[in-house]
Amino acid sequence: MAKAMCSLGACLAVMLVVLAAAVAGVGCSIVSYDGRSLILDGERRIVISGSIHYPRSTPEMWPDLIKKAKEGGLNAIETYVFWNGHEPRRREFNFEGNYDVVRFFKEIQNAGMYAILRIGPYICGEWNYGGLPVWLRDIPGIKFRLHNKPFENEMEAFTTLIVKKMKDANMFAGQGGPIILAQIENEYGYTMLQPENIQSAHEYIHWCADMANKQNVGVPWIMCQQDNDVPPNVVNTCNGFYCHEWFSNRTSIPKMWTENWTGWYRDWDQPEFRRPTEDIAFAVAMFFQMRGSLQNYYMYHGGTNFGRTAGGPYITTSYDYDAPLDEYGNLRQPKYGHLKELHSVLMSMEKILLHGDYIDTNYGDNVTVTKYTLNATTSACFINNRFDDRDVNVTLDGTTHFLPAWSVSILPNCKTVAFNSAKIKTQTTVMVNKTSMVEQQTEHFKWSWMPENLRPFMTDEKGNFRKNELLEQIVTTTDQSDYLWYRTSLEHKGEGSYVLYVNTTGHELYAFVNGKLVGQQYSPNENFTFQLKSPVKLHDGKNYISLLSGTVGLRNYGGSFELLPAGIVGGPVKLIDSSGSAIDLSNNSWSYKAGLAGEYRKIYLDKPGNKWRRHNSTIPINRPFTWYKTTFQAPAGEDSVVVDLHGLNKGVAWVNGNSLGRYWPSYVAADMPGCHHCDYRGVFKAEVEAQKCLTGCGEPSQQLYHVPRSFLNKGEPNTLILFEEAGGDPSEVAVRTVVEGSVCASAEVGDTVTLSCGAHGRTISSVDVASLGVARGRCGSYDGGCESKVAYDAFAAACVGKESCTVLVTDAFANAGCVSGVLTVQATC
Repeated sequence: MAKAMCSLGACLAVMLVVLAAAVAGVGCSIVSYDGRSLILDGERRIVISGSIHYPRSTPEMWPDLIKKAKEGGLNAIETYVFWNGHEPRRREFNFEGNYDVVRFFKEIQNAGMYAILRIGPYICGEWNYGGLPVWLRDIPGIKFRLHNKPFENEMEAFTTLIVKKMKDANMFAGQGGPIILAQIENEYGYTMLQPENIQSAHEYIHWCADMANKQNVGVPWIMCQQDNDVPPNVVNTCNGFYCHEWFSNRTSIPKMWTENWTGWYRDWDQPEFRRPTEDIAFAVAMFFQMRGSLQNYYMYHGGTNFGRTAGGPYITTSYDYDAPLDEYGNLRQPKYGHLKELHSVLMSMEKILLHGDYIDTNYGDNVTVTKYTLNATTSACFINNRFDDRDVNVTLDGTTHFLPAWSVSILPNCKTVAFNSAKIKTQTTVMVNKTSMVEQQTEHFKWSWMPENLRPFMTDEKGNFRKNELLEQIVTTTDQSDYLWYRTSLEHKGEGSYVLYVNTTGHELYAFVNGKLVGQQYSPNENFTFQLKSPVKLHDGKNYISLLSGTVGLRNYGGSFELLPAGIVGGPVKLIDSSGSAIDLSNNSWSYKAGLAGEYRKIYLDKPGNKWRRHNSTIPINRPFTWYKTTFQAPAGEDSVVVDLHGLNKGVAWVNGNSLGRYWPSYVAADMPGCHHCDYRGVFKAEVEAQKCLTGCGEPSQQLYHVPRSFLNKGEPNTLILFEEAGGDPSEVAVRTVVEGSVCASAEVGDTVTLSCGAHGRTISSVDVASLGVARGRCGSYDGGCESKVAYDAFAAACVGKESCTVLVTDAFANAGCVSGVLTVQATC
């Protein structure tokens, strides 16, 4: 057993904090572990956690997100710490606003929940550069995430800073705080597989563990995806879609799952990956059947990549992740409700699962019964059916139980099924985008506009510096902007026609010759080396070539990912004539300038003095490098607010000076093999291996952009500013709310059906379907099977005009001539 405990002096020093926290259920804890589970204050505990990343929402959202997580049956919240957000420039720190990490942990404590602190400080997380500050590249001799003093010194300095902040706020369990685990490094096993790094990686990962333990935080340190070369003073954990077959290679540590992927992130060219509710419930039930004790949903709330925080490259601004709470914080039903029911059953079995003896019995291929027994008098059972193509019947102690394919039944007394992962009894909610009365009046906004000032960049004068080579973009800009200007000039005798050839590692490129835009191109995803070839004409005398290279998020994962280049590094850049002869400009004198004039002027803050234009209510459209501005009233109520950017191409949006992130609605999602069907049965995969459950195929990868309520002014105009980089039309832009549309449920006789229109006072306006047997279509568009008038009347009487209602399904709902079976109900909010 490993043990970490608070000293008497530390406990006395925080007595007032402990007393206050005890009211919320968190006290001065001794955190230890054995081979079965974490041990908190001497008791083995099941921990059901969910990831909520504080910078991907706002401080005003945090209490509600945490509250919903707790109501969903979670008892812990997990988060990364975002180094490049907290230290964007060396020794310049940011712990304000949505980077106030201490405030976030205090909100967790106030809710009476535990917390898992994942310092990293490399985090991956689909976050720009994996959370590592780009300024690290300026330090001589540095090698990321390998054994070398330059990197280790910076990593230790930041880790120590975060630990000190948490200690000063009494956030660790031994101080009466919520933090019961801390993580150092992240998913390091991939790096260790590279042969050239094995020795350095070994020394580094053991240094990480020693450095972390010297911090004396009083709780165990964990490392995820570190199955090989595990330091003895940390606990290794599993990440993945499924972890039931994973066991640590050490018997003295508990089986913990730090990332159960509830869905997947989205790239600009990809559909949405929707992990079925039945499958994630199957995975969780299997994990606890096979001795799991700590499980964390990654993500429980995904949120939004505000500003330039999205990684990738090409990861969307939305980080919805198909999580139980959607990007805006609404309940995603049925995922939220079905998992809540599972959590309740698991927690009711906590003592027997963590203390009982267990035996696994195979009932042929792919069917296993696990029986837990405590004191020979109390028992609990799991039955799993791992077939993805057939249902099975399993007889246990004389009772036969039906299991759908790819499902787990949980019997807390080994007699009665309390939960089956494939039988969803909670409601399904279809969210819709709504135009309110205020929005209807302002749907066609009055726009003004301003051209981006490109003139200073159309020559090679007034740059930050010059070099006779083509430089790498990330190092040159230190990622302070998506944009880097490469500018040069050449003397030419007479006029001439050429092809401008630019080899670049992207991610996008605009080419200007003598002040005229002659070409633009962006890279296909996953292949960020491309060649721009544009016809150009040179005049007699001096000619100027200006190349604007853009990035769309920096890589966040992979071996030595930080060394992968961006920009026109090395080129070549050539002018090729009709005979194939080339003028190589690669070693010309190049002038460099990071960023755009509008960024330096901070046009998005709408300061006085900006010269916005309006010509008889008309504005230029499809014009690259254009700023647009309008105002709107905040929609009434508390519903989630989004801005619909249909018609625009690519750029960035701000509301009242707050960046909503990059937009790119013109980028249409690919039509992949998994786009046209979704069967929960069988292994779920994402990215190129995805074969099912994809949505949004052939549609804009992201059209709606979250506007948190805290960004909005109540009772006065709100300013929306767009920087349209590639040329679009803002005339169809609209501000909308996201609300519950249709709510549906399926149930059998004896079940109770609860329908709800959410927490914002919306009521059920109609009951649309009450059907026995097989209903056609899906929630929101059911066509019905055999309609039951009795059922319809019962639901209409109980539900219409109510925010929520509950109805017991009885035999009386069956109609003559209807095949008895599952009742499907659909209502409209």
